[in-house]
Amino acid sequence: MKSIIINDKKVYPSKVVCIGRNYTEHIAELNNETPDVPVFFFKPNSSISTDLIFPKGNKSCHYEAELSFIIKNNKIYAVGFGLDLTLREVQTKLKNKGLPWERAKCFNNSAVFSDFIEVNYDISDLELELYINGELKQKGGVDLMITKPYEIIEELLTFSMFEDNDILMSGTPKGVGEFEINDVFVCKILNNEKVLLEKEFLVK
Repeated sequence: MKSIIINDKKVYPSKVVCIGRNYTEHIAELNNETPDVPVFFFKPNSSISTDLIFPKGNKSCHYEAELSFIIKNNKIYAVGFGLDLTLREVQTKLKNKGLPWERAKCFNNSAVFSDFIEVNYDISDLELELYINGELKQKGGVDLMITKPYEIIEELLTFSMFEDNDILMSGTPKGVGEFEINDVFVCKILNNEKVLLEKEFLVK
């Protein structure tokens, strides 16, 4: 199974729980409707990666930066930076036909993560920043989320469950777009404007 790192130790999530359309401005940039209830989809363990790899055989792929959380005992245990890679053209075709998104969202290495660090404080001031080739592309945090992380957990538990060490990806702010091989991503998580975590990825 694929693993991620928390406090320098490997853990093996059974799945990645993702929520879509959780930032108003991101909904607008993709011309989507605001949902009445949280939109969930799952990525399998095989989608997890600690390297940023452009999906082979595809001409276009979008990045989506997300505050990501490790869940233990149905509570937030750790935070990390996540990238939800999306084959946008494939996703659009599937959505237009009313079909599931798996081909666009759940391919190998489509959930890219930094290391995670434990959370023992109020998460309401957490935010992320994503720079690509030195340019700020995405910035947003818990304060801008339509459904806050603990509300997402409560909703998920009405129909499914978290195994310990599963990952919750909490949605992406505006600024998603295409990327290419050899792009340099600098990913930051901040709390009260203080950098807690920073990770650089070179697209392979």
